[in-house]
Amino acid sequence: MDLFTHEQEYRTEKLMKKLATTPLTVCGCGAIGSNLIDNLSRQGFKNITVIDMDRIESHNIGTQIWEKREAGAFKTQRMKNRVYAINGSSLNAISTKIIEENIKKYIEKDHIIIDSFDNSYSRKLIYNYCKGQDINCLHIGLYQDYAEAIWNENYIVPKDPKGLDVCEYPLARNIVMLSVILASEILIRFIETNKKYNYIVTLKDLKIKKLEK
Repeated sequence: MDLFTHEQEYRTEKLMKKLATTPLTVCGCGAIGSNLIDNLSRQGFKNITVIDMDRIESHNIGTQIWEKREAGAFKTQRMKNRVYAINGSSLNAISTKIIEENIKKYIEKDHIIIDSFDNSYSRKLIYNYCKGQDINCLHIGLYQDYAEAIWNENYIVPKDPKGLDVCEYPLARNIVMLSVILASEILIRFIETNKKYNYIVTLKDLKIKKLEK
């Protein structure tokens, strides 16, 4: 069975066309955001915007998609190059910080918003704006060996964790990738069925749990 036939039977050609045209905005291009965009681009998503103000640092290499030679470059610009190399599409790369004064400009109502920020201020900003504007928003977050992918309707903005960010540790890559896989499948199922699923995963016991409303 060739790839095209497999996709027709498993996901249908109609869905694959929807994935290619559905607009997404990924807020944050760190451990979760960079790997998520890479994964979605390989699965057929071609209408993606990414927002992040940071440059690549050497300690990002363990859990993010970057290589050592890319240190110093803006994450969004390197992501743009990577997506083009993957599927030939043009990523909309925005190298800025989302604040109250500009959120209306960058968070569009017809996009699915993916919050992968690593701080409570930015997460709360996205949460409140999407709630007020009735925008579909999926939050993806990590804490130690725990990850969650939860839609805005069921989301509780966490406090900033004390100490170093778990995403700074290369061995955290496994929980990062599990969260990316969950989020990718949640997005695909939402686009396919318009149903919103929420999941958590814990690494120590390798348990994935669906959250009921």
